[in-house]
Amino acid sequence: MPVILVVCTGNLCRSPMVAGLLREQLSRDTGRRDWRVVSAGVWTEDGRPASPYAVDEMALRGIDIGDHRSRNITRQMMAEADLVLVMTRQHASALGAAFPEYLHKVYLLSEMVGLEYDIQDPYGGTRGDYARTAQELSALIEKGYDRIVSLVEKGASQH
Repeated sequence: MPVILVVCTGNLCRSPMVAGLLREQLSRDTGRRDWRVVSAGVWTEDGRPASPYAVDEMALRGIDIGDHRSRNITRQMMAEADLVLVMTRQHASALGAAFPEYLHKVYLLSEMVGLEYDIQDPYGGTRGDYARTAQELSALIEKGYDRIVSLVEKGASQH
């Protein structure tokens, strides 16, 4: 079963939202309902809940991330993933430094739509900041879905 790993800093805002959005998109794709989407942070404490505003923004889209708990990235997560989506170039650099053998799996989420930019962290911001981030993430996943699928299938065939 293919695995997509979504990584941000604290695994409290962006990566749980992306994971929820991707799971929702995959649930509507009959051939890919068995794919797993997991998330982690490059610098976090294990066991923290998603930010309340992140939970609220996903709930507005019919997505429940209320059970999410933060996790630090591990070598095993990197090994099991067919695709690793990160929010910033700094996340990609951190993963490359810690797990150079898996760098070929790491992409910026923005690259899924042919761009290369960092997605700002709404942590500590206003409800509006979270709403804008959720909208940006949703648009990137919707527009970049075919590229995500293609990269996962390419990665899964190499396992």
